Amino acid sequence: MDHAANGQEALSRIAAATDLDTLEGLRVSLLGKQGSISALLKTLGAMSPDERKVEGPKIHALRESVTEALAGRKAALENAALEEQLAAQTIDLTLPAPESPRGSIHPISQVMDELAEIFADMGFAVATGPEIEDDWHNFTALNMPESHPARAMHDTFYFPDRDAENREMLLRTHTSPVQIRAMIDVVRESPGGAPLRVIAPGRVYRSDSDATHTPMFHQIEGLVIDKGIHLGHLKWTLETFLKAFFEREDIVLRLRPSYFPFTEPSVEVDVGYTIVNGKRVVGGSEGWMEVLGSGMVNRKVIAAGGLDPDEWQGFAFGTGVDRLAMLKYGMDDLRAFFDGDVRWLSHYGFSALDVPTLSGGVGTAA
Repeated sequence: MDHAANGQEALSRIAAATDLDTLEGLRVSLLGKQGSISALLKTLGAMSPDERKVEGPKIHALRESVTEALAGRKAALENAALEEQLAAQTIDLTLPAPESPRGSIHPISQVMDELAEIFADMGFAVATGPEIEDDWHNFTALNMPESHPARAMHDTFYFPDRDAENREMLLRTHTSPVQIRAMIDVVRESPGGAPLRVIAPGRVYRSDSDATHTPMFHQIEGLVIDKGIHLGHLKWTLETFLKAFFEREDIVLRLRPSYFPFTEPSVEVDVGYTIVNGKRVVGGSEGWMEVLGSGMVNRKVIAAGGLDPDEWQGFAFGTGVDRLAMLKYGMDDLRAFFDGDVRWLSHYGFSALDVPTLSGGVGTAA
């Protein structure tokens, strides 16, 4: 048998293959179960030992050379196909962005922007404060000394170490500490005080978790400090805010006496709702649901902020941003906000280009 000639012919056919389908056909015809080289291997069993010693190495060498040639040609054809594909699929970076951007805005971010837009129109600035807060700003300055029972209202995450002034450190339980920092800042900039209108949106932390509570959630705090401030100013501000946020004029509020250590008097604010297709819809007055807490700033809190409570008065209010989003956009479970489920976000998320504006509508959905 002229294995060298057979091998040379097989290698020539492999080298001449111009596509992967042709190459696969050659592999089957040479090395498949019915292939010519496989047939040669089967003849070894019928040979004498001497013949097998001579022919065996030649047949095995033929199989190895063909196998290597097939693998090499396959790699070459695949690389050529890839190069051709890359050359054809060019990307023009000067093209405009796609009409439908793939990213989306989380409902919490959208509602934060809506709130900032509404309150900016009423002359409120945005104030911020640290999320890792000290005990004095978070409790004591807000009329909650160490023995005050109101501290039991908060399930607080404390840190084991204290700050340089030996004050306990914690994850803030509300955005109210920003009230104190804002008043201190305005006194520092203008001794004696000055009118102050700020909102303080941000993350807060409490050890609680169920369908309407999460260990981390979002609040927005509002603070007005001026002369001659009374509850009528508070009610008008909240009513204007809720009408703009829910984009309805039939918003009805009910103020109920309550207790918060940092306000006196304190009021819980309920908003009227109607039942539409078995669901609560904000607007009207078929029923009432609580949406926020508020009140006139306690004299002790004003003094802690460095202002004279005989000269300056103010009101404050706070509400959960997550719950406002649930009410406005019909979400059922607060925990879903933090699950990171792309399907949930694609359903409730907002287009990155839907920027809330009072003129265009603060709640324009994607």
